[in-house]
Amino acid sequence: MLEEMGLPYEYTHVPPHSKLVKQYNSSGKIPILIDLEAVITDSNAIMTYLADKHSTMTARAGSIERAHQDAISHRIIDEIDAVLWAASRSSLGLKELDNFPNINDRFKREYKRNLDRLEKQIKGPFMMGENLSLPDFILGHCAGWAYVAQFPAGNEMFGAYVKSLRTRPAYKTASRLDMSDD
Repeated sequence: MLEEMGLPYEYTHVPPHSKLVKQYNSSGKIPILIDLEAVITDSNAIMTYLADKHSTMTARAGSIERAHQDAISHRIIDEIDAVLWAASRSSLGLKELDNFPNINDRFKREYKRNLDRLEKQIKGPFMMGENLSLPDFILGHCAGWAYVAQFPAGNEMFGAYVKSLRTRPAYKTASRLDMSDD
């Protein structure tokens, strides 16, 4: 998002659950944003903070447009992200169960059902209409995660939407950041 905003930043790759990450977030989860002395954890909190701070890629706080944007963002988190998270979270031990293929198929069906409904909510080239906004970052990330996890791809329009996000120059630049655990 910082790349898309054209703001300067320093990126440091630190693996989740590392000692350094746990100094800032006891759960060991990344990403973490350090802005001056403030530490912000959780990708959605970070994006909301940045969008609000720089008055871009979001509707104005307190507006009905913002309420609609937040509703879509929360829906993506609840119905798309949460299904992907539960299906892939190794700490749940699901992959060790004899019936894991059936469980995983159910996650995929739930994801597809939720995505089918959500696709109908796309209001233009971007989720909220003509401008790139927070829900696009969340849904674009989830679409990549779903692809890697071999979840349903969505309809043709959704494929074009995701492609439009992933071919943006800022996305291409950010995707080249070194994320290896070397």
